[in-house]
Amino acid sequence: MPRILVVDEESDICRLIQRNAEHDGYDTVGVSDGAAAAALCRREDFDLVIMDIMMPDMDGYTACRRIRAYKDNPVPMLSARGEEVDKLFGFEVGAEDCVTKPFSPRGLMARIHAILSRSRRTAPAEEKPAILRAAGLALDTLGRELFVDGVRTELTAREYDLLSYLVQNWGIVLTRENILNAVWGVDFFGEDRTVDWQIKLLRGKLGKYRDLVRTVRGVGYKFDA
Repeated sequence: MPRILVVDEESDICRLIQRNAEHDGYDTVGVSDGAAAAALCRREDFDLVIMDIMMPDMDGYTACRRIRAYKDNPVPMLSARGEEVDKLFGFEVGAEDCVTKPFSPRGLMARIHAILSRSRRTAPAEEKPAILRAAGLALDTLGRELFVDGVRTELTAREYDLLSYLVQNWGIVLTRENILNAVWGVDFFGEDRTVDWQIKLLRGKLGKYRDLVRTVRGVGYKFDA
């Protein structure tokens, strides 16, 4: 039975999510702040953590970053504001998705099903020990690391998967749908703009080589090296 940790200072929302998750066959635990969530994840294993962003003492961003230091379970986040900056920063700290409040409980569960299904399918596939190079970039496909002019650059798991897909299809124009299906999975329950937000974050990691990821207006993106 998959275990889900629900983190939200609003007890009504926490119980609502837990009821729906338990109805769908998940085992759930609820806590009301980020510090408690980070400490609990260090001691116990969860298949997924639903994390509210705005919490006292320790916000969801900080808690997600701490959890990411020792666990790789997906962390979809809940945002009361729905602003682009919330989603961008959430992806930057390793969040899997960002859901705006108020949300449909069944819609949220559909996202959770999709995320867990995708995690089971993609967890660790064997890759060839190779270095993919373009300009001053070196992508280590065995160690899942990026080096920019010889300096290791920290990537989230999603940023690595996105860059790897672009590089391995260099010169090919990839639609947002292509990218979502390849990187997020065909059952991703979200919006096309998710690709744009992740591309923006990825370009920031590429530094002076950011223009290698080109926008093809009205279509999508391509890696042009």
